[in-house]
Amino acid sequence: MKGSLFSSEHMVQPATAPGMTVENAKCIKYAVNGEMLARQGAMVAYRGNLQFERKGQGVGGMLKRAVTGEGLPLMAVRGQGEAWFAHEAQNCFIIEVDPGDEFTVNGRNVLCFDASLAYRIATVKGAGIAGGGLFNSVFTGQGRLGLVCEGNPLVIPVSPQFPVYVDTDAVVGWTAGLQTSLHRSQSIGSMLRGGSGEAVQLMLQGDGYVVVRPSEATPQKAQQH
Repeated sequence: MKGSLFSSEHMVQPATAPGMTVENAKCIKYAVNGEMLARQGAMVAYRGNLQFERKGQGVGGMLKRAVTGEGLPLMAVRGQGEAWFAHEAQNCFIIEVDPGDEFTVNGRNVLCFDASLAYRIATVKGAGIAGGGLFNSVFTGQGRLGLVCEGNPLVIPVSPQFPVYVDTDAVVGWTAGLQTSLHRSQSIGSMLRGGSGEAVQLMLQGDGYVVVRPSEATPQKAQQH
């Protein structure tokens, strides 16, 4: 076959090492040699001897379900082969987590991650449900974390002298060393008069980085199974 569709721009190449790589702007490839974890329903193709097991059964599964947001449980992928992951053609990025690092991420932005990473569910201090959801995921350990984002994310440095205020529906995640709290940018009188529609933000203070997507959250589409 000939044509631009079959050019090297679109043709996948065999993996040279285990683990995840960015296949293109909208897709992450994972060369599985053992086990990895992914957002359920995010696999778009695979080849090789792989088994997919839904996570989220039983009491412990309730916590695992929270890692990718309400109604978005995880799945384990085991075996040897290659799998491609994507979500609604959103842009894909990879974060390297090293020992001593900590990355807090909104569950809607989790795509896949190494089984070597540890994660816990935590409330957003000072924000609660208004902080993009009651639960966020905190990743530690050593490994790679694949994220999705609508559009190209903004990575904004935070310093003790310059705290950053972000829309609670636009925040993707932030690094260790940052403290969160809610900040009200409008007076009660202004809100009663209609205000600007940007009444409350998440304030991040400390030394680190915050990642923001260039759009506010929209209601999640119903999962297709």
